[in-house]
Amino acid sequence: MSLRLPAPDEGTLARRAQIIADLNAIVPGEGVISREREMKPYESDGVTAYKQLPLVVVLPETTDQVRRVLKYCHDHGVRVVPRGAGTSLSGGALPLQDGVLLAMGKFNKVLEIDYANRCAVVQPGVTNLGITKAVEHEGFYYAPDPSSQIACTIGGNVGENSGGVHTLKYGLTTNNVLGVEIVLINGDVVRLGGKHLDAGGLDLLAVVIGSEGLLGVVTEVTVRLLKKPDIARAVLVGFPTSEDAGDCVAKIIGAGIIPGGIEMMDRDAIAAAEAFVKVGYPLDVEALLIVELDGPEAECAHLLEEVRKIAEGCNSSTLRVSQTEEERLGFWAGRKAAFPAVGRLSPDYLCMDGTIPRKQLPLVLSRMREMSTQYGLRVANVFHAGDGNLHPLILYDANEPGQMDAAEAFGADILRLCVEVGGVLTGEHGVGVEKRDLMPVMFNEVDLAQQQRLKCAFDDQGLLNPGKVFPTLRRCAELGRMHVSGGQLPFPDLPRF
Repeated sequence: MSLRLPAPDEGTLARRAQIIADLNAIVPGEGVISREREMKPYESDGVTAYKQLPLVVVLPETTDQVRRVLKYCHDHGVRVVPRGAGTSLSGGALPLQDGVLLAMGKFNKVLEIDYANRCAVVQPGVTNLGITKAVEHEGFYYAPDPSSQIACTIGGNVGENSGGVHTLKYGLTTNNVLGVEIVLINGDVVRLGGKHLDAGGLDLLAVVIGSEGLLGVVTEVTVRLLKKPDIARAVLVGFPTSEDAGDCVAKIIGAGIIPGGIEMMDRDAIAAAEAFVKVGYPLDVEALLIVELDGPEAECAHLLEEVRKIAEGCNSSTLRVSQTEEERLGFWAGRKAAFPAVGRLSPDYLCMDGTIPRKQLPLVLSRMREMSTQYGLRVANVFHAGDGNLHPLILYDANEPGQMDAAEAFGADILRLCVEVGGVLTGEHGVGVEKRDLMPVMFNEVDLAQQQRLKCAFDDQGLLNPGKVFPTLRRCAELGRMHVSGGQLPFPDLPRF
């Protein structure tokens, strides 16, 4: 849906014209886009149900330009929405009608590859897969691999703390980023971390990773590089029920086996993915696990046999081990194409993102089936089963009255269920606008106030990506006056850079 606001008055139009002229002076040439037709590609991110044209789009090419744009916006009270490749699935890059959209796509260079320290320094517009492509000839790779890795950028990965199919063993973005250069809203350029594993003092790097563009704009990222394992083998295991598959996941982890990844798809997702990529997925099963084991060849052979025994004990009906690297990549191609493939099943779908304790997987799947009946909408399940990160795809038709509202209500109930069973609202997609109003399900008023007060330390006017994450916006001065149980909240004046 487009966000329709009243037409701007003459004063607003004059202010817009002045802002555009001033920004053109900072980012000359083709660095400023202000015509409505040319701004259309930026009106939404991956959550295409919500659209809004920005006031203006700015495409800086240097850190100094980013610094000057942000300082200008700070000095003139102009709001700013940072944007990477626009693949966010939580509405995190949704523009504001009265805000600058700062698009970082021109920051697309690999600046340094340091094999001795096993790291690379890249600009935020470099794609996730681009990092691996730059180092794979030396036997290295970048571990986090979101399904959108061919398009999503490392800057966006930092903003959302993205994961991927190998998160279980190798971690999220926060486990694979060593340092960032970030520009604050007042124009200050700050470096956090570096090429070393841990920095001294406050762990501000961990604060910035996953901050969804609320604290600053990343202009450089130092990432860890890993040596490619000796061998990797993937196993396709089919089950007669999703509960059996969930039980198998728990027992594999419980046996002390940490695969490179464990992914799960249900019948609808399997059929859609197989029709899309034709890699030989079994179509007569209710659930399919992809289990990947990597490392020394002898270790993989031993663990493959252990996984086979566990799967058989959990009523597996099919089991197929990749015999070549091409076949292994084919197994993953179906999983990574699952999101676009589901487009074959329905005109529209809502991709949810919540995380639960692994042991709750059978219960949550059962409850989701009940909800599917309640709302009259199908749901295809694709998720990172090893770390409990669910990605239910709720199928609907936006042309049918009421179906989009029903899909959103269904999704909200899934997220409430995740919290109810001991999980969290998001695993890697972020909160953005999609889950913003559900934050009180997980956090109380004190929690939310403390989080907003941390933002105030970086952004005293609330100009960076406002309207995202927090269901209620408060002024920084108001937060400093809040009292709880007769005592003031701790840290009323957080440090400023």
